[in-house]
Amino acid sequence: MTTLEKAEAAEHALSEELDRIVLKSVIYTSGERDPRQPLIRPDNGKLVMMGPDPRLPKMPDRPTLTDFFRLRFGPTQHMMQSARLAQKHGAGEKVVMACLVHDIAIAGFIRGDHGYWAAQLVEPYVDEEVSWAIRYHQALRFFADESVGYAYPAMYVKLFGADYKVDPYIERDYRYARDHKWYMTSRMICVNDLYSFDATLRVELEEFTDVIGRNFRQPKEGLGFDASPSAHMWRTMNWPSKYL
Repeated sequence: MTTLEKAEAAEHALSEELDRIVLKSVIYTSGERDPRQPLIRPDNGKLVMMGPDPRLPKMPDRPTLTDFFRLRFGPTQHMMQSARLAQKHGAGEKVVMACLVHDIAIAGFIRGDHGYWAAQLVEPYVDEEVSWAIRYHQALRFFADESVGYAYPAMYVKLFGADYKVDPYIERDYRYARDHKWYMTSRMICVNDLYSFDATLRVELEEFTDVIGRNFRQPKEGLGFDASPSAHMWRTMNWPSKYL
């Protein structure tokens, strides 16, 4: 068995122990299987998963941003180290807040177009400048700006190849952002974005408690339950295996 097959087998065995059936979405399985083929629900008498997944840590009834950092997101040291670096460079709190959450789509949702997804996730809860900066760092990170010491990341050459060219929508958004009044806020995310962070350094989320308190409007109902335009996205991260 390949490593992937072994992981799938282990996950299947764990799922079999549940009293509910877990089916993966098309976007989760695309690339591993032909998405046009139907996913067949096992007819074993079990009900499907329609709430919290017992394999995951239990979330509070009214989850906060901090709860998602601790209980749902993947590794977050990269974002927290970037936020700390922004503080070290004397950046304002809007930039620090943006650095702290600029990659939450990668950490909890999806990698592709992560800047756009992250901006949409936080847009109802932060200053417009913060969400704008997060959205356009997606494009700006592919273009150097010598005036602030930002070079095209060497890691991108390794990941994408020396001849990689961005998609037209990325270049379009770069050109739009380059002339915008909040350009530098977004560019500062790139400047403080650690493409090779220190694995031995440990940054704790508590360092940013006050920054979050002043710059993130936590809904009293809890993230995912406040009927905001992005509430459904937070619910998806909270209940990732929910059938419908």
